[in-house]
Parts: sequence; structure tokens; C-alpha cells
Amino acid sequence: MTQLPPDVSPYIGKLLQVRRELHADPELRFEEKRTSDRVAAWLQALGLPVHRGMGGTGVVATLRGKGRDADDPARALALRADMDALPVQELNQFAHASATPGRMHACGHDGHMAMLLGGATLLAKNPDFNGTVHFVFQPGEEGGAGARKMIEDGLFDRFPARAAFALHNWPALPAGEMGVRIGPIMASANRFEIRVTGRGGHAAQPHTTVDPIPVACAIVGQLQSLVSRTVDPLDSAVLTVGRIDGGTVENIIPNQAVIYGTTRTLRTDTHNALIEGMERISTHVAQAHRATAEFILKPGYPATVNHAAETTFMAKVMREVAGEGAVHDDVLPAMTSEDFAFMLERVPGAYGFIGNGTPGKPPVNLHNAAYDFNDDILGLGATFWDRLARRWFESA
Repeated sequence: MTQLPPDVSPYIGKLLQVRRELHADPELRFEEKRTSDRVAAWLQALGLPVHRGMGGTGVVATLRGKGRDADDPARALALRADMDALPVQELNQFAHASATPGRMHACGHDGHMAMLLGGATLLAKNPDFNGTVHFVFQPGEEGGAGARKMIEDGLFDRFPARAAFALHNWPALPAGEMGVRIGPIMASANRFEIRVTGRGGHAAQPHTTVDPIPVACAIVGQLQSLVSRTVDPLDSAVLTVGRIDGGTVENIIPNQAVIYGTTRTLRTDTHNALIEGMERISTHVAQAHRATAEFILKPGYPATVNHAAETTFMAKVMREVAGEGAVHDDVLPAMTSEDFAFMLERVPGAYGFIGNGTPGKPPVNLHNAAYDFNDDILGLGATFWDRLARRWFESA
């Protein structure tokens, strides 16, 4: 067994500083130039070779251990953090609040980067393991499918890995606790449009028209039955209509109304059943009102599905660093989505949660304008990444 990793305490101050610098200077998906500059500079200061530009603004650094098989791709591991911020106006007033109007790190990606930079620091200080670690800093997680873009740019061809792991801060868990589960841990997310076409005319003569607005309303009402009456109550699915467009002024019946929404599921067969049902309901409800409906699916992220062996291993490391009673190895899945799913479709791996909540205070949800990453967990996250890599190479 390798010796115990270095103590993270001497590095907490620098990790706190870089985390708050990243929070104060947020950049949206595929615009993370200054962010990637900071990340690359840190990794280069550790003496690691750094590759930039994959997926647009992505950063990949490689650390080879001292073992004789460190160059063997079968002993390579990928650890991933996301980099992009959100188009949200921050409400916080602290010193490291966003300096860019309408932009903020409302999902904790600043903390994800800092934790992985901490893990890279600990591993680089004592690379006595027999293997290779690729530190993957990914752009465009927030709706940009940056993971897929990095893969299309050759991520796992240039940096082959036997497994991949990622962490997300989780306000529903208290700081100091961690969670993971085998199978789906986050849902797929897909957008849809339903274009309802009727025949427009004067609002005073509705009998000469086919009004698409009440048809769209009827479709929305019927769509709600898909989850409540066609999905197994022990399964999970969400169908949300978030927008309806139709018409220009009060006294004109328009030719068309458009419904926009999202679906989220944990299982592929549930996803397929929802899509088939949405198309069927849209078509036939429109026909019943002498209108037509075109259903358009806009595929997004697949479900984030953890592999069994890698999840069991991740939970074991979580217990080692957080303590037996602080780890939930069958944490409830979330109906949010995550593009690390694309990486898990390519290589085995697992995606876990690190608690971000403050005891005694209600959690501030992710994507909330008052959110901030809990700096108290930086040390735990950095230690986790260090320990996971070392234990992985011991067991490989």
C-alpha cells in the first residue's frame, strides 16, 4: 500500500483564494478563457504537461506516477471538473461576489475546480502510485454538452482512461457528508416543441377560424396525464411545459401556437414511452379540433448512469475520507441532468455528491441567485480526489 497522502491543510489558503477568484470572475459556457488560464497556470506550476483547447476552452493535465506501468493506458484514470458559470444576476454582497453583471457561479463549478486542483496538488507532491491521472477541466456543462465536445475532439483517444469520476456539490447533504448510488443518479433531459397550426382570422368571427390557442391548451392539459397515468409510480419522470407562444394582438386569432417544454427520466424505456405519448396526444388532440400538430424533439443529455464496480469503489473511498456514518451509498437520484453522462457512456465510472449544506440553515439551492459554494468542504474534496486515485492504482 502507498503511504498516506500529504496533509491538505497547508494548501487550504491557496485553494480558498483560487475558488473565490473563480467565483468573482465567472464565464459562460465555451467562454471560459480566463478561467482556463487560471486552471492551466496552477497545473503548470505543479510541473504537469497541460493540453488546452479541447472542446473549445477545455484543459487536460496529466500526472504520471513513479511506477513502472504508469504509461500503460490500462492504468489511467480521468478525474473531471466543470468550469462554466450561469447567466444569473448574483444577489450576494460578499467581497468575492461576481464582478460581471448577469453572470455568476450559481452551481458550484468554481468549487469543483478548486477541489480538483487541490487533489492534483496532493498527488503531484507525492506521485508514488503506479498509474496515470488525467485531470479534465471541462467547458460548457450548463446546456452546452461540453463533455460530448471534448470526446468528439478526441479526449479519450489522446488521454485514454480505464475509468472516469466526477463530484458535484449537493446542498441537500450537510457539509462533510457524501453520496453516490449504482445506476441512474441524474436524469436525462430533453427539450421539445409542439407547433399547433390552425387557421387565423378576426377575433369577432371565431367560427370562421381554427383557433390554435385553445388547442394548445388542451394538449398541455392532456400531457399531464402521461406521468401520472403511464409511468410506474416507483419510477420517476418529469414533464414540464415552460412556455407557450401564440398571437400578436388581442383581436386576431393567430395561425399558430407553439408549446415549449422539457422531459426528464431516469430510464430509457420511460423516456421512449413519454416521447411516443407526447407525439400521439399532440397529433390526435389537434385533429379532434381540426388543427394539426408537429412534435419536435430536441435531444439533450442522457441519464447519468453509474457503473456498479466503480460506484462501489467510490463509496469505499468516500467512507475512508468522510467516515462510515457520513456516506450514503444509495442516495436518492436527482431529476436534474449532467453531461458527465456522455463520459460514462464511453468509459466506466461514477458520479457522486459532496455535501454543501450548512447545519442549522435551510439549503440554498443550486442555480439560485443567492448561492455560494461552501469553502469548508474544499479540504474534504481535495483529499477525496487524492485518496481515490491512490486507492484505484492499488487495486488495479
